[in-house]
Amino acid sequence: MVRDRKFYRQFFAMVVVLILQNVITLSVNLADNIMLGAYSENALAGVAAVNQVQFIYQQLLNAAGEGIVILGTQYFGKGQFGPIKKVASIAMHSALLLAVGLFVLVSLFPHQILSVFTTDEIIIGQGMEYLSLIRYTYLVFAATQLLLAVLRSTGTVHIALFLSGWSLVVNCVINYTLIYGHFGAPRLGVRGAAIGTLTARITELMILLFFIARKEKYLRLRFSDYLQTDGLLRKDYFRVMLPVMVISGLWGLNTAAQNAILGHMNSRAIAANSVASTQFLLVKSMAVGTASTASFFIGKTIGEGDGKKLRLYARTMQILFLGIGLLSGITLFLIRMPILSLYQLEPETRRMAEQFLLILCVVIMGMSYQMPTNIGIIRGGGDSRFVMIMDLVSIWGIVIPLSFFMAFYVKASPAIVVCCLNADQIFKCVPAFLKANYGHWARKLTRT
Repeated sequence: MVRDRKFYRQFFAMVVVLILQNVITLSVNLADNIMLGAYSENALAGVAAVNQVQFIYQQLLNAAGEGIVILGTQYFGKGQFGPIKKVASIAMHSALLLAVGLFVLVSLFPHQILSVFTTDEIIIGQGMEYLSLIRYTYLVFAATQLLLAVLRSTGTVHIALFLSGWSLVVNCVINYTLIYGHFGAPRLGVRGAAIGTLTARITELMILLFFIARKEKYLRLRFSDYLQTDGLLRKDYFRVMLPVMVISGLWGLNTAAQNAILGHMNSRAIAANSVASTQFLLVKSMAVGTASTASFFIGKTIGEGDGKKLRLYARTMQILFLGIGLLSGITLFLIRMPILSLYQLEPETRRMAEQFLLILCVVIMGMSYQMPTNIGIIRGGGDSRFVMIMDLVSIWGIVIPLSFFMAFYVKASPAIVVCCLNADQIFKCVPAFLKANYGHWARKLTRT
């Protein structure tokens, strides 16, 4: 274990900020779900279907951002800021192209895309109404996420927390006003929810650009920085980022497949899973924040060239991950019923959501170890290929085929299928432990 108190102060200071950021961000979704659930269960299910598309997109953007963080933290550890700016430019171009591609796709084929997640035409209609406005957030959201990733590569995370809080307030106020038609406003339902999200996204980017121009102290980014590129750094970036994008895309598709399988099994399962998943994602913020913090410390230490400290950090953080996993499981168990009581659901939907949440209380404990170990230590150390192969085998070789078989051939209950869909969060702990403690994963990615 690390004995330096400074490490723990810095580690937990960053962890707390990133956890709060994720919790507040996901609270926006929770507020949307509660308000839309009170408005109409069909509206809730329709927006949940659209959010599966959003989730896949967000995973791909996260991959583009993680490429910056993995490379950028090593350059930051060496005190070199010029390469970070060039990598940020390369990543931004990629993210904006992705945003334009998704916008075109959902504009041309909205019904076909939503029908993947449900066959109910009423739910699809609600989803299409929401999608007609929410698609305009894609470009703005891409720019914001990539800029935040650049800042995170230098350890600057507090602005992300502020933006999440701002988004929560803006979204909730506009949603309350426009979903139900309060304060003399029109009653817009799902369109009101979309307007709230769109407004929050635009104002987030404006605040972030102001912060970068006036307050950011390491990179001093300007618009002209995003017009430059570098052939060698582009190769480095894509070599690191593409395996991460495969992993993120697989995770996004896995979540979408989960909703598609459940949605085709039972008309209430998609709403129950949306309710349970929102709570799960709130608590999962602990694992996400821990993984991001671990990635920063590991990358920075590799950049500094201190191998002894690197191994000590890796062992210490794994012990911390186990404690955070236990805390996460207990937290989800305690909050599940109070939050569930806020929803206005049919009895069958509520019962199904309760079953899903009990399963996820166990799942979150395994996830809280394997995710930070795989993403924070192994991938953060430069070995993104190992994590990609492990996810390919576990998700598409085991989890999805098994879940499909149990759902449509065995005709198992939705609760059993949810167990199958999340089984990888438990068994991936074994290869993660072996690789982190006995394998080679620390790789120098900088060129100087």
